Order: sequence, then structure tokens, then C-alpha cells
Amino acid sequence: MSAGGFSARRLTGLVYKESLQVLRDPSAMLVTFALPTVMMLVFAFALSLDQSHVPIGVVLESDGAMAQDLAAAFSGSRFFDVTPARDRRELAAQVVAGELKGFVVIPQDFDARLKEGSRGPLVQIITDGSQPNTASFVAAYARGVVTTWLNGREGAHAAPVSLDARFWFNPEINSRHFLIPGAIAIIMTLIGTLLTALVVAREWERGTMEAVMSTPATMLEILLGKLLPYFGLGLIATFGCTLLATHAFGVPLRGSYFALFLLASAFLVPALGQGLLISTRARNQLVASQLAAQTGFLPAFMLSGFLFEIGNMPGWLQTLTYLIPARYFVASLQTVFLTGDVWAQFLPNILAMLAVGAGFFGLVARNTRKSLDV
Repeated sequence: MSAGGFSARRLTGLVYKESLQVLRDPSAMLVTFALPTVMMLVFAFALSLDQSHVPIGVVLESDGAMAQDLAAAFSGSRFFDVTPARDRRELAAQVVAGELKGFVVIPQDFDARLKEGSRGPLVQIITDGSQPNTASFVAAYARGVVTTWLNGREGAHAAPVSLDARFWFNPEINSRHFLIPGAIAIIMTLIGTLLTALVVAREWERGTMEAVMSTPATMLEILLGKLLPYFGLGLIATFGCTLLATHAFGVPLRGSYFALFLLASAFLVPALGQGLLISTRARNQLVASQLAAQTGFLPAFMLSGFLFEIGNMPGWLQTLTYLIPARYFVASLQTVFLTGDVWAQFLPNILAMLAVGAGFFGLVARNTRKSLDV
């Protein structure tokens, strides 16, 4: 084929050359294999929405049998580590110092009010409002302990209707089971965007781009030759993260590997396209890596629904999330891990990721010329 036309032979040679360069590049191997492992460990152990053994105090002002029984119920809860006291002033300083997250006061007239059937609050719950999430947890679970204790006392007079809550897809309500699949999406965003952002930028920085430009290869062949090895690395990293999730962290994979890799392949299109767009404009690896972090990793972390519910964001920000490929990948990964192959959800998400990727590659084609002009 002529020098000006597409040549599969030239593309194969460029892919082979880039693959050898990747294998000889310690930084690429580090980003592909070491970085996912470290980040998975961080997300699995350092980032958890599960609360247990929260330190609180229980102020027992009453010597009544029922008050002591309720205090024992708090001590027996797996959600709390209880520090007992007789006066709330003994615990106030510990709450201020952050040693306790709050305390429960069982008042002196607790038994009398309980026998009288008082409709007012039976106990007082005081929490540290400087940490709103923990404060809400302490208040909710303290009320739960009291309610469970009351229901146990009044079991003989319980209503004939009982409620049995069932949680689909994640019966244990284990936050790790939905954080880990989302973390894979964040890791793949960083790997795909960062690696490709450094590809062409490194060539310009090292002065080897001029040699590549002087070859008969077209710009399409040059870019594909650089992208395809990193596409393969991305799929390898996805497989490694999946093995860690299922075997090391016990996250179930209820869907198929076919669906998983199809979703990963669709996601790598916009991830690599964004990185390539950055690399074609930034001719310095430091600038390229910073842009990859700021435009790829941070939006994916904050706006994908990984940690923060998209429905709780302002309307204009919810609209902006439709441009974030990780939004679709996070939701799809959580589904394929916890629910199974739900193609009614997967197909629209795949199309959305490919559409965003097409936008990135369109910008690359518009801004890339086979020219040495800056």
C-alpha cells in the first residue's frame, strides 16, 4: 500500500515496537501492576462506610434494674465500645477531646417513667456534631438499641405483625462490596488516562517524535500503534483488580467475565481517548500527568457516584456527570459484581461510554497533524 494509505503491516510493526518499549519501561509496569494493588488495598481497608466499635459513653444515673439492663444492652452491642460513667461531667471532656463520639444518658427516673408509660424520651443521646456522619450513626444506632431493648421487654405484648427487612444484592450491607467495584473504575480511569497522557508527551520530550513523524506511517497508524498496547495493559489491569476483589477481599462476581471485559473495553475507549488528547497537546510529561489527574482522576472520583450520590448533587452538577465516563462504568461494575448480567443497563452505559470516547477521538483527529510544528 502507498505511504499515504493505511497499512496493516506498518501498524503491526508500530504496535510491536511500542509493546517492546512498554515492557522496557519500569514506570509503565509500575502504573499497570503496582499502582492498582496499592490503590485496591487503600480502598478496601482505609475507605469504609461500615461503622463498628464506635467509642461512646453510657451515663447510668439510675440504680434501677431496668436502667441497668438497658446499659448492659449498650455494652453488648457490636457497634459500640462503651465507657460507663455515673455523671455526664465525667465524659464531657472526652467528647471534647475526640476520645468519645458521644454518650447516652439513662436518667435517674428511668424505671419510674418506663412503668408509667411515659410518651416522652426515655434517654438522652448527645453526639459530637463536628463529624456529622458519625454523629448520625451514633444517634441512629443508639435509638436502635433502645428500640430493640423495649421490643424485647414487651415481647409478650408485641403487635401481631412483624417486619423482616431483606436487602437485595448485598444482604450483609457490607460497604466493601460496592466500594471495591467502584474503586476498579477509578483505578482504570487513572491507568488509562495517565499512561496514554504520557505516551506522545514522552516522545516529544525525548526528541524521538521527529523520527516517528519522518516514517511513511500515517498519523492514524502512529496513534493506533501507541494506543493498542495500552489497551491491552488496561484489560490486564482489570483482570488483576478483579482477582484481588474476588479472592482477596471476598467481593462476589455474580455476572460473567464476558460482560466485565466488554464493559472494561468500552470504558477504555474514552479513558485512552482523553489521555491521548492530553498527550497531543502537552509536550511535557509532568504537565501531561498533572492534566490527567485533574481532568481524569478527580472528576471520576468526585462525580461518578463512587462515593457521593449523584442524586444528592445540584441539578447543574448532575447534568455535568453525564460527560464523565466513570459514571457509567461505576454503575455497571457494581451491577455485574453484585447483581449479574443486566444487559438492559449495560447496553445504554456502553453506548454512552463509546459516545464520550468518540468525542475525545474526534478532538484528537481535529488537533493532530503529521507536522513538526508546535
